[in-house]
This record gives sequence, structure tokens and C-alpha cells, in this order.
Amino acid sequence: MHFKKTLLITGLFAINALSARAQTGAAGMAATVMRIWKDSLTMQPGTPVKWNYDQGVILDGFTGLWKRTGDPRYLRYMQKSMDFFVEDNGDIRTYRLMDYNIDNIKNGHALLTLYKATGNNKYKLAAAHLREQLKGQPRTSDGGFWHKQRYPWQMWLDGLYMGEPFYAAYAALFHEDSSFRDITRQFVLMETHARDARTGLLYHAWDESRQQRWANKVTGQSPNFWGRAMGWYAMALVDALDYYPAGDPGKDSLIAILNRTAAAVGKYQDTATGCWFQVLDKAGSKGNYVEASASCMFVYALAKGVRLGYLPASYRKVAAKGYAGILQQFIKKNKEGDITLAGTVSVAGLGGEPYRDGSYEYYLSEKVIDNDPKGVGAYLLAANEMEMTTKK
Repeated sequence: MHFKKTLLITGLFAINALSARAQTGAAGMAATVMRIWKDSLTMQPGTPVKWNYDQGVILDGFTGLWKRTGDPRYLRYMQKSMDFFVEDNGDIRTYRLMDYNIDNIKNGHALLTLYKATGNNKYKLAAAHLREQLKGQPRTSDGGFWHKQRYPWQMWLDGLYMGEPFYAAYAALFHEDSSFRDITRQFVLMETHARDARTGLLYHAWDESRQQRWANKVTGQSPNFWGRAMGWYAMALVDALDYYPAGDPGKDSLIAILNRTAAAVGKYQDTATGCWFQVLDKAGSKGNYVEASASCMFVYALAKGVRLGYLPASYRKVAAKGYAGILQQFIKKNKEGDITLAGTVSVAGLGGEPYRDGSYEYYLSEKVIDNDPKGVGAYLLAANEMEMTTKK
């Protein structure tokens, strides 16, 4: 009798542990998103809603969850989110092509998912506007996309995630096989210009003109390794690879870059928490902190890379340690059942007004907030990927 009672208690403990993990996993966070951003992604009440890449990160998370579970609620949420902007003729409210802002391409990934799922032509037409932007996007002298029209001659790590997965998905869907050479070029150029040989990490950005105050006058590189920038780049690699045609030589190039990126990322994982720091290579420096969005992005990229055979199986342990750290360090649950992801830096950029100089002090000066959509979207991606892994 005592043995049976022990088994019952042990079983209940295991069930409760699984239930807690489910509630704080991808489905739990998605439920929170659908409540707190019910109608549209509004970060500042009273300000107009704009076409913004933050929403695209969240919708990528919903895409993964929908594909894994088949739950139609997730597709409906994606559709409602995009229908707020996309007119029946394919025009996109608040979007301006002539800004040539590569951030504005990000949501196109969700548009293509909706087009394939629903067959509604307005999503195809809207995606075509974004493809048209890429055709005219200003470039560096060797062919790299400028980050924005108002940031001339600059390539940022962020831009690879904003542009390339959509570019690759569009090329695959509409049989633009020759575009994969250009997509590969973007990744190769970013690594060529921004990678530090000593650490293996990539600097946040590169200025071909060397005119920016943040740019090294010899190399053009910005001065620090920002965690989320590296996270954007790592996610861009594994997501763009989804669409490469079999036998395309660029696929091997991206896999090689991913392996070099993973090696650097693994080296700078915090041994105590399993997470990654805001400024990656300065773990012991005053004021530095482990940051949620970058940690989620690395977990996602590493776990997906292993699952698809791009990375050695040894990175599964790195991802698992990172995910455990995320749950311990950043995930909270309130009385209403909502999940909070703490510890995401709200923004970090270069140049602009007021001027952002890329210094260590600058990266530590930006506000850290709860449930920032970039962090929430990255958590959805990481949690969904890890749940796929543990289900096997």
C-alpha cells in the first residue's frame, strides 16, 4: 500500500510538472499574446498602430505553433493581425516602400504563410509589394542591402532576419531560383565584413563609408557584440535554409556560416545561468546582464539547427541548458494565468537622433522591459522548438 501511494504521489508530481511546463511553454505564451494584443500590436496606448517588424517576430512564433499543433486558433490570430493592415487590393496600411527600410520586410514571411494556407490573393499581392522593395533596396558597392535608406552604406545583423527568410520563401514559392545566389551573398557579405576572427562573434553593424561616428575608421565595424543582433543573424540562417532548393551551392555556404556562428555562441553561454549577456563577450563587466530575447533566439537557432541536421548533436545540450535558464531567469506567471517574459532590452540601434554610438555604456543604457514583442516572439519560437525536441 505504501508503495502504491508513493507511485501515485510521484505520478501526480510528474503530471503537475508537465502541466506547469505546458502552461509556461509556447501554448501558454500564445494564449497570453492573444489576450494582451487581442486586436493589434499596440505597445503605447493612444499612438497609431504601424506596420512593424515586432509583429512579424510574434507571427513567426505563431506559425511554428500552428504547424506543430494544427490548432486553427493560431492561424486565425495571424490572419486577424495581418488583416488589420492588408487591404483587399494588397495595399498595406502605413507601409511606405520608398523608405527602403528592410525592417518593413519582416511581416512578409507571415503574409506568405497566410497565402499558402488560405489561397487569398490579397496576401500574395501584399507580399509582392515587399518583393518590389527588395528589387530597389539600395546596396553597398559589393551588393549588400543597406539597412535603411536613411542609414546609407550600412549593413546591420538585424537586417538579415528582417529580409532574407521572406526573400527565400518568396523565391521558393514563385520559382525565382536565381534569387538564392543573392540571398547567399547577403549572409556571406555580413560575415565577411562583421566577423571578429578572435572571438568568432559578429559586430552589430558595418559601415562601408566609415563616416559614422560608431564605425571603426579602418574596418568600418561597430565597436561591440550585441546579443540580440547575433540572435537575429542566427535565426535568419536557420529560417532562410528552410527554402533553399536541393543542391543549391548556397545552402552549404549558409550551413558553414551557421556552424561558425554556433561555435561562437556556445563559447559565450553563461555557465551559471545558461543564458547569454546583453554584450556577449563582457560577462564580468560592470552593469552587463543576461538578456531574454538573445537567449531565446540562440536556443531556437541551435535547437532547430540540430533538428534539421545542420549542426552537430552536441548543440542540443547547449540549447537545453539555455532553455532551462530562460524558464528560471525570465518566465513568470501572474494570478490571472498570463505569462510574463521579463528581461528583454526594448531596443538597441546605431546612429540616429539622439545619436547611438555603439559603446558598451550605450547598450547598457537602453530600457529593459517585460513582454517586449521581440522577446515574446523569440520565446514562442524557442519554446515550440524545444517542445518538438522533447516530444521525440
